[in-house]
Amino acid sequence: MAFFISRKAFLNSSETEIILDAVRNGEKNTSGEIRLYIESRCRYMDPGIRAQEIFVQLQMHQTIDRNGVLIYIAYHDRDFALIGDKGIFEKTPTEFWRKESLQLSQHFSQQQYVQGICKCVDAVAQLLKTHFPTHGETKNELPDEIIFGK
Repeated sequence: MAFFISRKAFLNSSETEIILDAVRNGEKNTSGEIRLYIESRCRYMDPGIRAQEIFVQLQMHQTIDRNGVLIYIAYHDRDFALIGDKGIFEKTPTEFWRKESLQLSQHFSQQQYVQGICKCVDAVAQLLKTHFPTHGETKNELPDEIIFGK
């Protein structure tokens, strides 16, 4: 049995701000970049393929240290993908991505969307801070926004 979630029901404006605050706070002490792309349906069977396409469209592969992370969500399909660029992927065990995917899935199954996304953002931020700490600079290479697709 499928269920329908409208964009408005998925995240309202205050929930969007909570998530944006988590992204901004998470990026404070790292040169890494975290972005969210949310759409109703995934154009492909595999959300990882769609996430890769969006990653390139958003030019996330053009950060200096190749340390961008995209959290992709297709809420009608109840699917998502986490994708990290070469710099962070090479320094991260596969288990990290599995664990975060499992936790995000558990939160989503309980309709705890904001909590799940924020916890995922926090975990990714900690990982980025470990491998890509700032050294006094505060350069933000990509916009801090949630992109809502169709």
